[in-house]
Amino acid sequence: MTAAPAARSGPGCPAPASFAAERTRRACATDRWLTSLLGAAPGLALVAVGGYGRRELLPGSDLDVLLLHDGRDGIAAAADRIWYPVWDAGVSLDHAVRTPAEARRAARADLKVALGLLTARHIAGDPELTGALRLGVLADWRRDSGGRLADLAALSEQRALRYGELAFLLEPDLKEARGGLRDVHAIQAVAAAWVAPGPGPRVRAAYEAILDARHALHEVTGRAAGRLVLQEQDEVAGVLGLLDADALLRHMAGAGRTIAYAADQSFRQVQRSQVQRGQPRRSRGQPGQVQGGRQRRQAPRTPLADGLVEQDGEVVLARAADPAGDPLLPLRAAAAAAQAGLALAPRTLSRLAGCPPLPVPWPAQARADLIALLGAGPPAIGVWEALDQEGLITALLPDWERVRNRPQRNPLHTYTVDRHLVETAARAAALARDVGRPDLLLLAALLHDIGKGWPGDHRLTGEVVARDVAGRLGLTAADAELLAAAVRYHLLLPQTATRRDLSDPVTVAQVAAAVGGRQLLELLHAIAIADGQATGPSAWNGWKAGLVSELVARVSAVLAGEPPPAPLPLRPDQLALADAGAPAAMVRGCEVTVAAPDRPGLLWQAAGVLASHRLAVRSANAASAGPMAVTSFTVAPEYGDLPDASLVAGDLRRALAGRLDVTGRLERRAASHRPPPLPVAPPKVTLLDEASLTATVIEVRAHDAPGLLWRIGRALGECGLDVRAARVETLGAAAVDVFYVVDSSGGPVRGAEIRGRIAAQVLAALTG
Repeated sequence: MTAAPAARSGPGCPAPASFAAERTRRACATDRWLTSLLGAAPGLALVAVGGYGRRELLPGSDLDVLLLHDGRDGIAAAADRIWYPVWDAGVSLDHAVRTPAEARRAARADLKVALGLLTARHIAGDPELTGALRLGVLADWRRDSGGRLADLAALSEQRALRYGELAFLLEPDLKEARGGLRDVHAIQAVAAAWVAPGPGPRVRAAYEAILDARHALHEVTGRAAGRLVLQEQDEVAGVLGLLDADALLRHMAGAGRTIAYAADQSFRQVQRSQVQRGQPRRSRGQPGQVQGGRQRRQAPRTPLADGLVEQDGEVVLARAADPAGDPLLPLRAAAAAAQAGLALAPRTLSRLAGCPPLPVPWPAQARADLIALLGAGPPAIGVWEALDQEGLITALLPDWERVRNRPQRNPLHTYTVDRHLVETAARAAALARDVGRPDLLLLAALLHDIGKGWPGDHRLTGEVVARDVAGRLGLTAADAELLAAAVRYHLLLPQTATRRDLSDPVTVAQVAAAVGGRQLLELLHAIAIADGQATGPSAWNGWKAGLVSELVARVSAVLAGEPPPAPLPLRPDQLALADAGAPAAMVRGCEVTVAAPDRPGLLWQAAGVLASHRLAVRSANAASAGPMAVTSFTVAPEYGDLPDASLVAGDLRRALAGRLDVTGRLERRAASHRPPPLPVAPPKVTLLDEASLTATVIEVRAHDAPGLLWRIGRALGECGLDVRAARVETLGAAAVDVFYVVDSSGGPVRGAEIRGRIAAQVLAALTG
């Protein structure tokens, strides 16, 4: 608990009608309390610094207090009169006792001390001591701003690397993450050096929103919490009057992006200031601007596009530009900035917001500028963010508002929906040479998840929205249908490749029927790559890329009227493993091959051994070599490096020979496994009709856990089924496992009663 006992508002302290008023009231009450503790003490001053100095006392905040003195004796006794009552009240205290000169030396030596003293506020005692300190600290800060602001920028970068970006985290640290409260303090520190403006109205509003959320978090948790963890988000949202946790995260994302953008602008100005300071003074008679006693060279203006020039590393409007009469100017400016790898100047952005709206449908040049913007690749991301901060994106594409700042609960996703779309388009730009219609590729990448702003299957809602956007952009009817189809089927290739047996003719035939032609297939292939790369580091890897490429090759052959490539036969080393006639295993990197006399249950027994070595199975395929069954697994370590190959191979041989208690191993591991912190959806078992003519396809969706594949495989074995192939995909904490099984006759399972019993058996294995 913070600060002083409850007290009524005094002069200059507003009534606690809001969180902001409550924070101010708390600070005022604490001021009066500490003033009473100091008493009459000439040559002393109590100074609030940090959050207390800003009158931002939250329920769990520390008291940051500095006791200033003029060097007199007996200062320890005076300090004890203040600190001990504070400690006795159970208040967390961060305190120091210094002379003004000592405080200035500490600030020059420690950046964090300097930042705290920049918000120093007099509480009680001798105001001249506090005034002298404030003036001295500010003078030092401005004199040394070249080095101090560089250190501040480095500190901000370190925080961003450690805590991530507030707007895109499911459990953000509201104070330390990029776009959090610390970044506004950094903007204020830059402004104190007279290098860039202080926080504007939008940044101040965003700051108050995050500060209110942190205030509510303190009230909900009863402690000085800074991280907005999942299990507390709904309650915090309720305290703030928001609908639910998603509304809270969206609210925080918008505020965090506003602050992060403003911080970038502030530090960009710092860099320009440092460059300008390094310029030599011009000789008499040369044009320039005098700033702070130093003559500044007039930055050259280089033409970029109609009405646009580069000046001082930014895109600005030419003197003859007419924003009020040019609706094409915003997209033209954005395309020019992205293609040149430059930022749009803040003043230019605000003037672009005054341009008239584009006619609907768009002129051809507007479409060309949008494609040029997206085709710039990664530089387009910052430009798009700048347009979004000025409200220009939703003015151009009203459907964007539904996905703007929308969080994604899937931990595989790094970004909010809207940022993910832009990231995907930026990555798709690198694949533009691989498709016949690079313009439609970029548009489809930008819109592929646009349906997540509406209820229902986002692929279907996205198809509708994409068709509407195509009409707004002025695409032809044929192009609009191709764009809508690309959005609808953007998950077709990766989901099929990772969840179906690619050697089964039905798999390839179904994909070929859905895409209908080569043009859509190549668009979907490029979108799958860009989407996976933009999702996050765990969403795309060589294994998935290889499967998707194999599927595309097979579908291409079918579309061309050629037979699909035949399944690869067993390699010579795999055949040699089977020729031994006894259980054998071979481990080579991420590929594990086992051979044993053919009998049901080999796959799940081997899967249990792999799970005991913390190896996650990505795919499994079984083949026959005479009386021997050969099963090949693709695996990946759950974390860290691959285990010792000889140990894994040895355990596989012992398990297949019946000399290893796999069940006991997995039960011991399961006993030490930490269950999920929140309730998870129950598992679901589905028998997929028409997915194969030669096997029954069973899809299992469940929360991922150690030995999951082994439990499912054992349940299928108890039903008398043999697993011919398996595909395993883990999406964050959710597993989607697909099994191709055959009965004792070697064919698909027939009969509703038997099929129902299989589903029940698997569910029992998962829930028991």
